[in-house]
Amino acid sequence: KGIVCTLDLSFAAINKAIEVGANLIITHHPIIFHPLKRLNFASQVERCVELAIRHGIALYACHTNLDSAPDGMSYRLAAMLGVENCKVLEPTTPDVAVGFGVVGELADPQPTVAYLERVREVLGCRCIRHSRIASEEVRRVAICTGSGGSMIPLAQRAGADLYITADLKYNDFMAPERGLTVADVGHFESEYCAIEILFDILSKKICTFALLKSAATRNPIHYLR
Repeated sequence: KGIVCTLDLSFAAINKAIEVGANLIITHHPIIFHPLKRLNFASQVERCVELAIRHGIALYACHTNLDSAPDGMSYRLAAMLGVENCKVLEPTTPDVAVGFGVVGELADPQPTVAYLERVREVLGCRCIRHSRIASEEVRRVAICTGSGGSMIPLAQRAGADLYITADLKYNDFMAPERGLTVADVGHFESEYCAIEILFDILSKKICTFALLKSAATRNPIHYLR
């Protein structure tokens, strides 16, 4: 009867679905990472699932499949940041358009710090953690939404000047020794575009369907400035 698109499942998203009479919520992040052996409402996960069940709302998560699909998460983020002619960084099938991360080029070289400031503005980042700047200008950019620290060597082999991802660990910031600047824009910030992707796909496929984007999606990470 209707769909609510959101990044994470929350009470706010479920209540919105109840309010508008939607009986399906599509998220990017799954709420269930471990099997539920009981529903005794002891955790937020159990309470959310219980509320959805009581109101006949189905829950569907597009996580790894949306990450690896052609024109999926990393492709969308690249488009938002002006990265063109993208190719998959880590193909997972003989079809080289399917896989994780992308690498492409900016229309013109840009000063690295100025480009990172643009990234911060576009994504609404409170801050960007980054390594020592390896080169003054950036032209070739690699991107992986979500946790992409393991793909730093792939970004380096792809000849990227800058690698944009999230959830980097301390040692990941040693990348300048390998001639690459790495930037951690935040998990939420890198994947918020999932809502727009889901909305675009569904609105084109089912143009007469009741479809809503959740305005209640919030970053669970806060910053003290």
